[in-house]
Amino acid sequence: MQTEKTFSSLYRPNQDEGARQSFVGALKAQLNGPVERRLAERYETILKPDYEQRHGQAPQDRWEGLTLFAKDPLYRLWGAAQFQSQHLMWESVEETCQRLLPELERRYQALNPETCLGRLELDPDLKVPEPIASVEIHRQPGGYFGASGQHELMTGLTYFGALELYRSAKGVLNDAGNTSAGDAGMGRYILGAVGRRFPDLEPKAVLDLGCGPGTDAVAYRQRFPEAEVWGLDLSAPMLKFAHIWAEDGGHRINYRQADARRTGFDAGSFDLIVSDIMFHETRHDIVPDIMREARRLLRPGGVFLNVDVPYQAKRLDIPEQVTNHWQVANNGEPFWTGFADLDMREQLSLAGFAEDEIFADYDPLGQRHTLVFGAGKRS
Repeated sequence: MQTEKTFSSLYRPNQDEGARQSFVGALKAQLNGPVERRLAERYETILKPDYEQRHGQAPQDRWEGLTLFAKDPLYRLWGAAQFQSQHLMWESVEETCQRLLPELERRYQALNPETCLGRLELDPDLKVPEPIASVEIHRQPGGYFGASGQHELMTGLTYFGALELYRSAKGVLNDAGNTSAGDAGMGRYILGAVGRRFPDLEPKAVLDLGCGPGTDAVAYRQRFPEAEVWGLDLSAPMLKFAHIWAEDGGHRINYRQADARRTGFDAGSFDLIVSDIMFHETRHDIVPDIMREARRLLRPGGVFLNVDVPYQAKRLDIPEQVTNHWQVANNGEPFWTGFADLDMREQLSLAGFAEDEIFADYDPLGQRHTLVFGAGKRS
């Protein structure tokens, strides 16, 4: 069995590829940092005073804010550059992935279900709900489901590569002080959020909803080595990549392709159910159904905990509301604001969780925050 370090070395851009990806990362950092701060300054010093003079009050929501920003030259430059940076990201990452794809396919073909540590359960008859099935989330070519056939693994590898570009651009380090590919940093962050709220929890079974390429599931397996760990996702290509990742790293993790509303697991199968940014990438109207399924799956004393974007409108000033709306309209985030407009405490209550067991907080994450919400299940 190969080590995780060996697999990590597989995703390693060569010098030219790395230079291009570093440029894209630097461009995104500039747009998301200094340029957005300039937009906020323009709003306070020019756009907002002008609006107040004409309307007698400041803009009240993103829609009124959009009328100000739509014709602003800096905002238009920012939007054009953001759009192009996303295109450049996928283009530069795919260059690396195309070179590495044959080795990934070789490893997948070499897997033997009889000797694998974990299981991969795919459902060829699963109907992915619309519009999720046809949306290219993040404008990833082919979306999360990609093209069928021999190059299906490209979907998971490309998504993995984009995550690595972001991590490298932000200088994210793992516990060893380096940026080795696929570090399960968000998995450890989620475990920290669980530990702060439920310090005595020692789950025997863990479910990672919307697990994507599966890297965070490694953290759950490492933290609870005796637990049964499952990752669940709609995307077969993502799960195939996740299965390779886990097996190459020597991690006993199982993966199942299923809808989070109808997982196929028996009631009371898990002590801990988690997700990372799953809810803002699904339809807001099915959120209660996912939560009801999670409650059904929890054993008494179990915990349901989710981490997602902290972009609820009540927390944001008008410039941030406007730039976030741009992501929805132009950058493959069609479900973002639908999720951000939800009251997660209310959604958890509708799903049947007791009011005194529900939490929805903003935990620190670097220099910003993230939304952490969920509930325990007493009985």
